[in-house]
Amino acid sequence: MPATAVTTFTGFPAEGMRYLDELAMNNAKPFWDAHKATYEATCRGPMLALLAALEPEFGAGKLFRPYRDVRFSADKSPYQTHVAALVGSGGYVHLSADGLYVGGGRHHIDSKALAAYRAAVASDVTGPEFVDIVAKLRRGKYAVDGEALRTTPRGYAADHPRIELLRQKEIHAGQFLPAGPALHTKAVLGTIQKTLRDLRPFLAWLDAHVPNTMH
Repeated sequence: MPATAVTTFTGFPAEGMRYLDELAMNNAKPFWDAHKATYEATCRGPMLALLAALEPEFGAGKLFRPYRDVRFSADKSPYQTHVAALVGSGGYVHLSADGLYVGGGRHHIDSKALAAYRAAVASDVTGPEFVDIVAKLRRGKYAVDGEALRTTPRGYAADHPRIELLRQKEIHAGQFLPAGPALHTKAVLGTIQKTLRDLRPFLAWLDAHVPNTMH
């Protein structure tokens, strides 16, 4: 049976997280080739099993490739030092040696999508709804953030009641689970599921108003 044929999610093995830490220090083809079986069995396989476990409730997932696009980067290290995947419409999971991030939103928003986002936030019909959604997530201890302008976006008043959200150039919400024994058991699946459920109103609002350029 192939190493990636993990049929049931039982957590992310400690061995896989150690491997990601070692890859960060030895990010080169010889190390990758020598340890590819470890990556397949302890990183890629468990992530695919997680996506399979989440699919019935949240939709199909999509695993990102382990290879970096270095064409326009000063950093020419060839391999990602994390394992990441999309979940359904807008959900996201990201495993690194430091821990697991579970969230969702809009990253790398293009100009057309950004204009749509700001128009929806500025609207007195759709904007207050989003403010309430964000406030509820923050009360639940979720981080809601992303790259933002320091100045006022063109076309909007500096004293707009939703100026904080209007300044966002991207926006995402979620929580970070630090490395530790909790990530190594199947119990973490429940935490991931709860996070994605709590994010549903946030992701639904974005789906309704902002094109998703990550798909």
